[in-house]
Amino acid sequence: MIYIIITAYGEPKLTEKAITSFLSQNIKEKYKIIVMDPFEKTEEFLKQKFQKDFNKTIQFFLDPGEGKSYALNILLEKIYSKNTEDIIILTDGDVFVSENSVNELLKAFENEKIGCVTGRPLSINSKNNMFGYWSHFLFAGIDKVRDKLSKREKFLECSGYLFAIRNSVLKGFPIETSEDSIIPFLFWKRDYQIKYVPKAEVYVFSPQTWKSWKNQKIRNIKAHENLNKIAKDLPRTKSFLNEIKEGVLFSLKYPRNLKELYYTFILYFARLYVYLQAFYEIRFTRKTYSDGWRAIK
Repeated sequence: MIYIIITAYGEPKLTEKAITSFLSQNIKEKYKIIVMDPFEKTEEFLKQKFQKDFNKTIQFFLDPGEGKSYALNILLEKIYSKNTEDIIILTDGDVFVSENSVNELLKAFENEKIGCVTGRPLSINSKNNMFGYWSHFLFAGIDKVRDKLSKREKFLECSGYLFAIRNSVLKGFPIETSEDSIIPFLFWKRDYQIKYVPKAEVYVFSPQTWKSWKNQKIRNIKAHENLNKIAKDLPRTKSFLNEIKEGVLFSLKYPRNLKELYYTFILYFARLYVYLQAFYEIRFTRKTYSDGWRAIK
């Protein structure tokens, strides 16, 4: 059985698009789509839109509203199976996936050593403005790093926008950090490998204002700093030093014109700012990471 868990937050039309992107695929295995959302209006909307499939292929799980990771823990325990061939795919309600993404993810699990498989997020923002360009730039950098680590069979963190895990291994995970970081680590500790499958694409509309962009990145940094407390031996793939080491040469090659080079230059200072702000809040204001719906990817 393939379980496709779509984590949503009161955006039924976007969730409809996410569901449709799975239903339109030629998925060879038996599967269920489970939408997890804290708003009952989403369930009513989906019942009307998917009358034929609702309560059969599509099911609804009412999120108790205590945070995304909290709700995922409840759901993972409900669908837990001892069958290692059962696969759980995790994605969000405000994104949609490529036409053969499920089969591409499942193909990787033919190797019994693979425990987690992550897809490739791609920005659907325009590159003509600064925040849109930043989203393309950062996703391209993540793609480069994940591809390298995967080919070398090293540890890598998954993308919360789209990743899959074997059932039978976990009934839950700590909620003090983002699920796309800690779940792969828990598999890694059990001697499973993590694989990156760039052909399994997920399309993302990224923040378009300074406030939303800043808040997303600061929360992401806090989540990763919490890993030092709950998973001290986790190989860190996302850190300020790693960004410098992996990103400097890439950042010089990626821009295609003077405007993009200027946007890249501004991004240096933006990334430095969010790191400093995140560390300040952790150290002096005690505003640490807390479980919420939007886990940053």
